[in-house]
Amino acid sequence: MEFCPTCGMLLQYELPHMDRPARFFCPTCPYVCHIDSKVKIKRKHRLVKKELDPIISKDDELEHLPETEAPCPNCGHLKAAFGQQQTRSADEPMTTYYTCKKCRHNWKED
Repeated sequence: MEFCPTCGMLLQYELPHMDRPARFFCPTCPYVCHIDSKVKIKRKHRLVKKELDPIISKDDELEHLPETEAPCPNCGHLKAAFGQQQTRSADEPMTTYYTCKKCRHNWKED
């Protein structure tokens, strides 16, 4: 979309006619912008994904979650970090997700 630099209106496209090239024109003021039909692409740039550093590591994530005494089904350790999320309808209880502080095993209680 192109906008008129004079009045800010959206420019309209006009097809080429006879020897006149295609152009954008403003419907409210006399602004006209001719379009060159010979557009040259010099080269293409490949986008490279940057390597992202995690803002919060997995260890930091566990430190900031609340702790409770829940036995780990994997190793039997009694300390676990937990979080709750409403996964079903509002009249159902929340789902509690646990992560063992010792072996990092994850489990949930519905």
